[in-house]
Order: sequence, then C-alpha cells, then structure tokens
Amino acid sequence: MANTRSAKKMVRKIAARTDVNKARRSRVRTYVRKVEEAIASGDKPAAQEALKAAQPEIMRSVTKGVTHKNTASRKVSRLSARVKAMA
Repeated sequence: MANTRSAKKMVRKIAARTDVNKARRSRVRTYVRKVEEAIASGDKPAAQEALKAAQPEIMRSVTKGVTHKNTASRKVSRLSARVKAMA
C-alpha cells in the first residue's frame, strides 16, 4: 500500500497508463488479426489492404511505448512475408 502522497499519485497514474496501454495493445492485435484472417481466407488484395492498415498501427505502438521496435518490425516483416507468399 502506498504511504506517501506522491506514491499514491503514482499508483493512480500507473493505473491510468495501464488502461491506455491495454487499449493500444488491443487495437494492434485487432489489426493483426484482420491481416491473419485475410491470409487464412486466401484473399490477397484484402490481405494487402489489411496489412497496409496494420503497419502504421503496429509502428505507432512503438512510438507510444507499448511494444519494442524490434518486436514491431518482426511482426510487420512476418506478416508482409506471409502476404507476399500468397498465390
């Protein structure tokens, strides 16, 4: 339990930041899922459009401090490779 005023304030700030980061992480997962669903359905144009929408969202999570830049780059790279490999 936080004892000082500053510690109590930090608890509030951390809780608020956690909520924001959860929402951002969820948003990224949604975009990634849309790409994966398009890949699974075999619809290459839809997969390309979904990837085009997902890529900036994934990289935005890096600038907001939600994910590490290497993790985001790896996600984008693997998704784009899967889209490119579609027939």
